[in-house]
Amino acid sequence: MKIDARGAVMAAKKYFEEIQELIGNTLQDILLEELELSEDKKFWLITLGFNRPVYRTKNPLIPEIMPSPEYKREYKLFKIDSETGEVQSMKIREV
Repeated sequence: MKIDARGAVMAAKKYFEEIQELIGNTLQDILLEELELSEDKKFWLITLGFNRPVYRTKNPLIPEIMPSPEYKREYKLFKIDSETGEVQSMKIREV
């Protein structure tokens, strides 16, 4: 196994930051939530959590002049090759 836990987390975070503009530039508080080495030791499974703003009006009949964002915590699960550090997949992690 060439990639340690720290290297796997860094690979997932770097990949996520590189594609962030595709999924929304306003993501905040990106944090490591879970870390696991697969039973066969071939993959690191990394869960990153982040806050995404959700704009809602309190009453749909009366729009707010300056709606303030509420934040929703979301999670992405990354599968990292333990030999190369390459990101194999990114999925939505439901909690």
